[in-house]
Amino acid sequence: QVQLVESGGGLVQTGGSLRLSCVASGRTIDSYVVGWFRQAPGQEREFVATIRRYGGYTSYADSVKGRFTISRDNAKNTVYLQMNILKPEDTAVYYCAAVNEYGVFTTASQYDYWGQGTQVTVSS
Repeated sequence: QVQLVESGGGLVQTGGSLRLSCVASGRTIDSYVVGWFRQAPGQEREFVATIRRYGGYTSYADSVKGRFTISRDNAKNTVYLQMNILKPEDTAVYYCAAVNEYGVFTTASQYDYWGQGTQVTVSS
């Protein structure tokens, strides 16, 4: 019922910044919980950040807390992930995901809709 498209990935040096965007179509996502996940080669998909519907509470993985910020612009039907002080271990494909439920969800299986992913590479 909703399509998600991520963008903004790229190659940056350690300490650099990127802003990822997740643009939704098909449905408005103001009432959806949206999360960001990442998956490095050979690794499990891991939780990064999530934001509750209507731009409420946010939650972050310990590994990114203080460096990453999730936000949403409901007028643009877009959720962002601002990534600062990037580290090589942040290198992964980043995915946004959405679920039409109320709450804070940190497990991939809790989300119903996924984007195609955008590659983030942080050089050492």
